[in-house]
Amino acid sequence: MKTIFIFIILVSVSSCSVQPVPTPGDPFFAPSYPEMPKMQPATAGAIYNSANADYLLEDQKARRVGDILLVNLTEATNASKKANTNLQKDDSVSIPNPTLFGRVPSILSGDYSLAQDIAPKRSFQGKTDSDQSNNLSGDITVTVVQVYQNGYMLVRGEKWITLNQGREYIRLTGIVRPQDITAENSISSTRIGNAKIEYSGTGQLANANSQGWLSRFFSGSWWPF
Repeated sequence: MKTIFIFIILVSVSSCSVQPVPTPGDPFFAPSYPEMPKMQPATAGAIYNSANADYLLEDQKARRVGDILLVNLTEATNASKKANTNLQKDDSVSIPNPTLFGRVPSILSGDYSLAQDIAPKRSFQGKTDSDQSNNLSGDITVTVVQVYQNGYMLVRGEKWITLNQGREYIRLTGIVRPQDITAENSISSTRIGNAKIEYSGTGQLANANSQGWLSRFFSGSWWPF
């Protein structure tokens, strides 16, 4: 009994563990700033200066560390699963009275009999139906934190919105191809590789939609009932 009691306490403590609440200002999602350009020596008598030159035919797209990129969130998932199983099996076994030299023994000719008649039946029917749909739309601005040798860029950023009853946030990280960036310096979230998108909230509204610790305790997979 003592061992069972200790086991229940340990399981209760483990089920009461709570994930840390996200807060603004996470260093992992902090913006990356570009390196300061080297000062170019002034050219006497010339109007052109390479330190602040801007090319007329160059698109203003994110391509360096610290550049800003607009991500259009267009995530939509729809999953459906349906299964129907029906199993039925009938068996019949008949065992007559045993005979001895062609005749049934007298002990078995009365009310006593060894004859058996077995007819078991088995039936099973199972049905499952699952349907899930998710949709996320909006915009979030991220910064380039790393540029790879092939030109691909690692982007990362977060967006916090403070409401009356709490906060909502969107976090995104992934890999972007320069070819997928539009002329308006934006990209669809469906074109981001290895994308990790997190949308949730904190505060009273988020707490009202979460399950209490006692309910999680009885809803655990280890609970036998």
